[in-house]
Amino acid sequence: MTHRTDIRFILNGRDVSVPHVAADQTLLDFLRLDRRLTGTKEGCAEGDCGACTVLVGRLGASGLSYAPVNACIRFLASVDGCHVVTVEHLSGPDGRLHPVQRAMVDHHGSQCGFCTPGFVMALYALWMQTPEPTEAQVETALQGNLCRCTGYEPIIRAAVAVSRYGTPASDHLSTERETMTARLAALQDGRRVVTGPEDNLSILPADVDDLAQCLQTYPGATIVAGATDVGLWVTKFLRRIGPAIFTGHLDGLKTVQRQGSSLLIGAGASYTDCQELLTSHLPHLSSYWDRIAGWQVRNMGTVGGNIANGSPIGDTPPVLIALGAEITLRRGSERRMLPLEDFFIDYGKQDRRADEFVECIRVPLPEPGDLDAAYKISKRRDEDISSVAAGIHMSVSDGVIRNPRIAFGGMAATPKRAPQAEAALTGKPWTRASFEAAAQALANDFTPLTDWRASAEYRMLSAQNLLRRFFLEHDTRTDSPIQLASA
Repeated sequence: MTHRTDIRFILNGRDVSVPHVAADQTLLDFLRLDRRLTGTKEGCAEGDCGACTVLVGRLGASGLSYAPVNACIRFLASVDGCHVVTVEHLSGPDGRLHPVQRAMVDHHGSQCGFCTPGFVMALYALWMQTPEPTEAQVETALQGNLCRCTGYEPIIRAAVAVSRYGTPASDHLSTERETMTARLAALQDGRRVVTGPEDNLSILPADVDDLAQCLQTYPGATIVAGATDVGLWVTKFLRRIGPAIFTGHLDGLKTVQRQGSSLLIGAGASYTDCQELLTSHLPHLSSYWDRIAGWQVRNMGTVGGNIANGSPIGDTPPVLIALGAEITLRRGSERRMLPLEDFFIDYGKQDRRADEFVECIRVPLPEPGDLDAAYKISKRRDEDISSVAAGIHMSVSDGVIRNPRIAFGGMAATPKRAPQAEAALTGKPWTRASFEAAAQALANDFTPLTDWRASAEYRMLSAQNLLRRFFLEHDTRTDSPIQLASA
């Protein structure tokens, strides 16, 4: 197969072609060092503070769409075929401030100003999607942006007021949409891209079948989907990741649909891609999903990546295991299905061969009347890593508990079910005493560790209390079950 050796994209208004792009070259370094676009800041270098926020536009099944992302952990190779928009592109031809910038000035939304460009870009994306946002929508959009000196109240006021200064319809991303769509379409040549030095190659497969071939050519290559984990390998641990195979551009891995009694989620679908379908069919995930990282990370990170990296504290595996999810692993043209809970073998070890990749996740839909919950315990409510995450599923008929599935993250070396707690509930009456017995049985299921996120004692007590909370929230014997999630 003939392949291309450069990365091509549109930066603000200009076509860019970059040869020899190493796997670990970040978009932020390219913007600041190569193009001197220093409005995009480096703060945390781990996708936490939002100072590096830019918009990335990509053509998909529904046309051209833009999303705010973290340039610090977004690799340059992954923006092939995209439109990258930085804060420098917001001002008009006459240099006047953009409506978002004007609102920030008038409502005193900046003090030291370091974080301000990132806030502006996140609010720009929100304004383009939701011109008249509620305060709750603003707060959700700003989960991935941290400010240490201004305080959020004036920033929220600015966000609510942006449409007084202009309309999205008059913004150049709207007025130039057809032109930009045509320009991006012209970049789509359907070829594999192989670029960078031999010991640090960036590889972009032409399609999913080509991805399978690439992995057989480069077994053991680092697969990079959203880079929300792999990005930190580079920025924090200075690890070499090449050769790296990038998959974020593959529409064939982004399927999100209902198929009969299941939901099918492509491994390359981002948290944002999945959110509407998942929460409409699994409403217990609504508030939980908004607590996965911040908006920028949800736009980049993928459910498949969260599974494939095997983290014991990943947010999605516990809730998906509780629902009985299965994954499809592909090697060349061969596929095998595996219960998600069996994918995790030990810390850092998964049931995946070097030339195999996660292709999709199938999530069975609960039956009417089934009881489900998803819980996350973390030091900070928003945009924080889990200390403990839990997924709980069961049914109750004639006052008797049936088929409980309870899974935890953060309690062991892998995301793991709690068989002793499940056994303590199976066939037992729906009573506080049954759940108390299950809570005590967790001590036989897990021996959690102490680390900087939480002590072993805290983790165990939290897990036990989540079972007690589940009972209180779903107690059918009262007209007003306690709903802590709404507090």
